Amino acid sequence: MDQEIGARLKRIREQLALSQRQLARQSGVANATISQVESGKINPTVSMLKKILDGIPMGLGEFFSDDRQPQERKFFRADELIEIAEGGVSYRQVGAHLASKSIQLLKECYQPGAGTGRHELTHEGEECGIVLSGRLEVTVGEEVAVLGQGDAYYFKSNLPHQFRNVGSEPCELITACSPPSF
Repeated sequence: MDQEIGARLKRIREQLALSQRQLARQSGVANATISQVESGKINPTVSMLKKILDGIPMGLGEFFSDDRQPQERKFFRADELIEIAEGGVSYRQVGAHLASKSIQLLKECYQPGAGTGRHELTHEGEECGIVLSGRLEVTVGEEVAVLGQGDAYYFKSNLPHQFRNVGSEPCELITACSPPSF
């Protein structure tokens, strides 16, 4: 999927008539990094890809959506949730085009040891989640907590935050973010 992400990023960047250098300036990500992502030489973490896409601007949901035409839908089957991550982290989003929506709802799964990456996430709004199974280390600013089944979090998402599965089994949770950030 590395090649697929890179090819998609390059296609979108070129459709917007942006050079790699322009996107690098707008996103704050090194030109060399964008080049390596586009060529499939590196697989970006969720936080790195989000940072690159913030320079377009485009959310992860829109980036990974195959359906470019918004549809007003009310019901979604499990296999219709849009995967907006890869590797050890899975974010399955309800709906695609969330730019005009108020809430983003995700079913997340972190494999043992997987997390959001070295870069902290920050965005406007609030987010919350409840752990369905497994153990999740949540860092918000300077505070760190390990949450288990039934535990939850809620914070203003302009605070730097990260997530990591510190358990030996997959960690599943349901999260919401308002406004949509991916």
